Amino acid sequence: MTLVSIAERLGQDEFLAQSLHRDYRHVRQAVDVPDSLVSFNVLNQLIATHRLEPPRLRLSVDGEVLPQHRYAVPVSTRRHTVWQRTHPAELHQCLADGASLAIDAIDELHEPVADLAQHLESWLRTHVQVNAYASWTPTEGFGIHWDDHDVIVVQVQGAKRWRLYGPTRHAPMHHDVAFPGPPPKTLVADLVLDPGDVLYLPRGWWHAVTADQGTASLHLTCGLGLHTGAHLIGWLSERLRSHRLIRADLPLHASPDVQEAYVEAARKLLLDALDEPDLIRQFVAARDAEDLGRLRPSLPFLKDVPADPDLAVRLTTGRARLTGARADDGSQVIRFSAAGQEVDFAPAAAPLLQCLLEGGWWTLADLAQVAGFSVSDAAGVAGELVGGQIVCVRAGHR
Repeated sequence: MTLVSIAERLGQDEFLAQSLHRDYRHVRQAVDVPDSLVSFNVLNQLIATHRLEPPRLRLSVDGEVLPQHRYAVPVSTRRHTVWQRTHPAELHQCLADGASLAIDAIDELHEPVADLAQHLESWLRTHVQVNAYASWTPTEGFGIHWDDHDVIVVQVQGAKRWRLYGPTRHAPMHHDVAFPGPPPKTLVADLVLDPGDVLYLPRGWWHAVTADQGTASLHLTCGLGLHTGAHLIGWLSERLRSHRLIRADLPLHASPDVQEAYVEAARKLLLDALDEPDLIRQFVAARDAEDLGRLRPSLPFLKDVPADPDLAVRLTTGRARLTGARADDGSQVIRFSAAGQEVDFAPAAAPLLQCLLEGGWWTLADLAQVAGFSVSDAAGVAGELVGGQIVCVRAGHR
């Protein structure tokens, strides 16, 4: 499967201009091999090999989370810690009785899903968390509800019915000043997602989801991080702390004239900041640079990367940026910004870094060939980026 096909089949730039944050979009067969992302076998393995406890793993019926004692028992270790061991028989029974299974942030547990999230982050320039949901009966696991973030749904196995009702409050937030009204009574769409189908749903849209097609259903929900006006104002407030006026104490006990003068001066600073050209682009670039990416260690390589042509390298974040800059001595450099770091390289390294931006694994031999470098030089570039947690390195992995 080509992960970028999701972006292409959703409509790429046309989707960004017409659907994103505006309207739902359903695309059939957008993913060619959906079970290459995750499967029921993978769920079995994750539950068996990880100590997943609520809310990371949870069972829900009609919008209510089942208590963990219904399907797990406490186990004490010899170090006197206690964890909840899932009992398969009780788990199976709860699911057969109508519960839905959810595993949050499965992108942190299973690399193909992490790849999906990272590709979406590169396209949409925002953090993506992927949850897995599995259901076996027509009972609604979560009831009719709305989410406080946009979602991209990928149906992996079986089929699931999505009833969409539309929003009752524009762009609701998790921390908001009001709640949406009750869900509309009129359906906007009644869809059945089959394996490979993708559904985009803006935040605030009421929906109900059921596995009523007579098959076990497994799907992934990719939750998109928000970039709202509230976030922009919060970011500006951080930048404005460079001004003495903003850092100073408010004139709480001064005369009304002094207080009005303070407010006027603060207003001017804020308006000047809002008038800065390309402000939103600066905001997005700053947020991209702060994204710490995914937890991808590079053991056993603690510091230097050996000049082994078969070693493979990849970015830990989908939101890295490559820009031109000037070094302190005035020379032209290229600046790689990612994972909270900025690393400057000679312009000759640009083809190598551009390969990494495309995503996926690259061997040192391939990177060296693209840039016209020796394998040793390519390893040196990788070593600089490993030190900043910008890339990870593995042996024998393409």
